[in-house]
Amino acid sequence: MIVSWRAVVFCFINTILGFTVACSSAGDSSANASGALSFKVALLTPGPISDQSWNGGAYQGLLRIQDSLGAQVSHIQTKTPAEFEENFRQYGAQGFALVFGHGFEFQDAAARVGPEYPRTIFVTTGGTRVSANVAAMSFAFEEPSFLAGVVAASVTSTGVVGCIGGTELPPVKAGFESFARGVRFVRPKAKVLLAYIGNWDDVAAGKEQALAQIAQGADVIYQNADAAGLGVFQAAKDSRDVFIIGSNADQNHVAPTVTLGSVVIDLPTAFMTIAREVKSGTFSPRLHVLDTKSGVMRWMINPPLASRVPARALHLVDSLEHQMRVGTFVSP
Repeated sequence: MIVSWRAVVFCFINTILGFTVACSSAGDSSANASGALSFKVALLTPGPISDQSWNGGAYQGLLRIQDSLGAQVSHIQTKTPAEFEENFRQYGAQGFALVFGHGFEFQDAAARVGPEYPRTIFVTTGGTRVSANVAAMSFAFEEPSFLAGVVAASVTSTGVVGCIGGTELPPVKAGFESFARGVRFVRPKAKVLLAYIGNWDDVAAGKEQALAQIAQGADVIYQNADAAGLGVFQAAKDSRDVFIIGSNADQNHVAPTVTLGSVVIDLPTAFMTIAREVKSGTFSPRLHVLDTKSGVMRWMINPPLASRVPARALHLVDSLEHQMRVGTFVSP
């Protein structure tokens, strides 16, 4: 049997991490025979799980599936569309029941590979495409991002706030646009700066973009840049009277002295919902829209800095959040 170098690395990584997934080349039928009766779940992320954000939250979801459902799990960090497709195929050939492609950018690969492995459910996050065994989870960034904008507008002393993203993916763009609406809901004449780093893992570039916005007067920055976003936190810590808003996970602990709050996705809960359905055989491919009403999306204030937010703004956020929970909120 010829085993590719990627398969060898795959086996090595999973052995080190203690995962029990079978190791072989994608075309080896023994992968399907080994543990055929077990529930196997895999995760592909576009960046490192050490980012304390988008990818780290997904990995925590994978671990919860392992702990709660007794699943055999595996994770691979991927970089390019070719790797998305290659690893989807590898997991399909190994008989995985469920594979998450964590990001809008995984949609094309899932659509191509899905028909080849009809017994595997492929789920992309942040996307919208659905087919016979391909589903999608869409996260309503717009709601908590609007609340973050209200807070930012209430705290800024310069009237200038910023947004820094990794790349201009539709969910990221939608979140920033809603943040800007929240800012202008409170301060119609506020200036909102926008920048994209061009990738999700260059910490130095994230810091550079943040310093550039700070030089233009931004004193509150909403970042959604995964590992690169850690550079934005660093820039805020190195500056005076500059605050950060985190994203995708509770990032209030990353830089607690400068983080006003976080736009949080409860990825473990979202992943568990899908995994339970797949394991029980009740899953049907569809678009899962997860919002504040579902409990998956929420705005989380950083308690140590709550006193920096005017009381009237906190009351307004509470009122708007209630509207979101009951489904009556309409964005201005």
